[in-house]
Amino acid sequence: MVQNNMMKTIPPSSDQMLWAVRKNQSSTNAADSEIDSYAIHWFNLAPDRGGGRKERSRIKEALTEVSYASAQPLLSDKLQFPSFLRTVYNANYEVFALAQLVKHFNWTWVGIISSDSDLGRSGNQLLTQEIEKNGGCIAFHETLPIVSSMASVFRIVDVVKKSRATAIIVYCTIENLISLMEEASLHNITDKVWLGGTSWTISSDFPRKDILITLNGSLGLAAQNGKIPGFKDFLYSIRPSISDDLLTKTFWENAFHCVWPANETFPALPEDNIVWCTGEESLDSIDPNIYDVYNFRFTYKVHNAVFAVAHALHQMKNCVPGKGPFKNGSCADIYNHRPWQLLYYIKNVDFNNTAGERIFFDANGDVPLNVDILNWQLFPNGSNGYVSIGSFDAAAPRGQEIKIQHNKILWNSGHSQMPVSVCSDPCPRGHRRATLQGEKICCFDCLPCSEGEILNPRDDSECIKCPEDKWPDSTKEKCLPKPIQFLSYDEILGSSLACISVLFCLFTFSVFCLFVVKRKTPIVKANNRELSYLLLISLMFGFLCSLAFIGRPNLITCMIRQVMFAVIFSVCISVILAKTITVVMIFSATNPDSKLKKLVGLRIPIYIVPVCTMVQIILCIIWLTSAAPFAEFNMAAELGKIVIECNEGSKVLFSCVLGYMGVLAAISLLVAFLARKLPDTFNETKFITFSMLVFASVWVTFIPAYLSTKGKQTVAVEIFAILSSSAGLLVCIFFPKCYIILLHPEMNSKQYITGRNVRYRGT
Repeated sequence: MVQNNMMKTIPPSSDQMLWAVRKNQSSTNAADSEIDSYAIHWFNLAPDRGGGRKERSRIKEALTEVSYASAQPLLSDKLQFPSFLRTVYNANYEVFALAQLVKHFNWTWVGIISSDSDLGRSGNQLLTQEIEKNGGCIAFHETLPIVSSMASVFRIVDVVKKSRATAIIVYCTIENLISLMEEASLHNITDKVWLGGTSWTISSDFPRKDILITLNGSLGLAAQNGKIPGFKDFLYSIRPSISDDLLTKTFWENAFHCVWPANETFPALPEDNIVWCTGEESLDSIDPNIYDVYNFRFTYKVHNAVFAVAHALHQMKNCVPGKGPFKNGSCADIYNHRPWQLLYYIKNVDFNNTAGERIFFDANGDVPLNVDILNWQLFPNGSNGYVSIGSFDAAAPRGQEIKIQHNKILWNSGHSQMPVSVCSDPCPRGHRRATLQGEKICCFDCLPCSEGEILNPRDDSECIKCPEDKWPDSTKEKCLPKPIQFLSYDEILGSSLACISVLFCLFTFSVFCLFVVKRKTPIVKANNRELSYLLLISLMFGFLCSLAFIGRPNLITCMIRQVMFAVIFSVCISVILAKTITVVMIFSATNPDSKLKKLVGLRIPIYIVPVCTMVQIILCIIWLTSAAPFAEFNMAAELGKIVIECNEGSKVLFSCVLGYMGVLAAISLLVAFLARKLPDTFNETKFITFSMLVFASVWVTFIPAYLSTKGKQTVAVEIFAILSSSAGLLVCIFFPKCYIILLHPEMNSKQYITGRNVRYRGT
């Protein structure tokens, strides 16, 4: 029949379909005209057209083979129904469309209500399988008994109210649904989205308006709305004078609120109150909701069935003897064929209908699923309608079967936006799903991914570790390359240490210049002026060597900086040792009882510096040639960062280099400490003792600090130790001399240095 959104209209008779076919006969293509003729002939032979009894019987057999409305899944069983074909899809196919619709809206927590019938049970089983295959879960499944049971209805409504599921699939007929919807409307359940198939979604049989309010915003499937060329014009051209059909006159009276003069059954009314029908009323003035000439759903299926038979007859007629599909290449006689012969041709038709849609039957005699998706909308004036918001085409490429226009959807008053139907809210970024024991997979807890892990893009229930050279972003969704870290001149710490190093170097250079200018004064000449120059130069290089520790490490800088540091500080300590021994030997030369007096003439201090330094140089050469330092990427030093640092190569040789400096420092400290009380007015061994105590304290403190830091802070600690120890030597040894040279020049005399000026002894 003609599909109507709101009210049922007159069914298309054979005359109507015949007229539409004739209107389509304007094609100039001979084959198309012949097919149209077969379609007309088929209608002319229909029982109500009065054709020959034999031909009517044969066509009647053909009619039983092609159905336009029977969607019962069992009819696809070719063992039981070998000659049954249909232009409407198998009802079980709706399950796939409903499951895809649920998936499209990301509804993972879905309730199912099905009727207690074979169709309902099989539909429920298929729905459950498809929804779970798509990653969803069934919140509940309730069965509506075929015989109305209010106890079951009350129980189901209570389950629906308490469930977190917003999307409810109702897989049943309108007869089962009415009592359930009446009870749901009494409980004002408007926060659910009801989904259904063609069995009830386009029905106008609900008796109460509050049911329409409950169903407002629902989604449903309907047979595809097709176009039949010329059929709308025919429906508008119908006149009672053309068709002497009682249904036409009855429709005319209901549509135009008039009465036919010859209608004797109409109640007697005052003649002034009667509007008489003239038969000239215009059908195109009727509301399309009442007389719908746009939506042809099952009528379209009839149209396809007619042309399927017509194409089969056309192929049968064009069969070439000897090349036919039957035994020995024979063909069927189109005027005297058997039903099974026509069935063969109908099964194998494959053509495009007048709307351009491809028509064919699969092995089960079914057509592919192609349905419209409708949205049940309640309008402010109290009327309601089914608005097409999309379609589902099973023949479309994978992933493109469903198409929906979201801007056309109107949800129920309980939802201003697209509803959400989930058991657990989606996990925030960087969190994985943790299944709750005893619950379905859609009910879960959210746990953050561990450090260095991101959420698996293919499985949101697990986290995966980033590669060693990468680290998660802030949302833990992807791995980004780790930032490379080293102590650079561009950052505050690196630039500050570099400035301090340069400033101390300049300060040392100024002291050196002062000593050069005052080189002939007693206080400069005391304790070997040349050793003082050498010590100041070594300290300048000591301050500058810390610059080699700043910047991006490479093979050259890693080899140079530790060796430079070791050699320079070995020179400094050996100079201090030489100065200390010089003081001791000078005192011994003035003491006739000293056993060291014999060594004064050997000039031992001159050999101390080169010998001690050469030992360190030899150790460094062995270190560089056997296992030299090199730059490496440390992935584990700091979380989320790659630290470029110098690997010292051989830890044993590196320890020997540092240990040798420690031995020199210990000897210098011991000698200076033993000579600290020598009876001299300006006893430099006291200042050397203080300087070596500072030096030792800095490097003893450096060891735990160095071991407890990571990354660029380790390098900063080492630079700080170099600067601190160098500054300690500079201040403790040279500050007293600079103080006398600049502020008390009267003390810079031979008498004061030798202690012969009594006046200065008390200072």
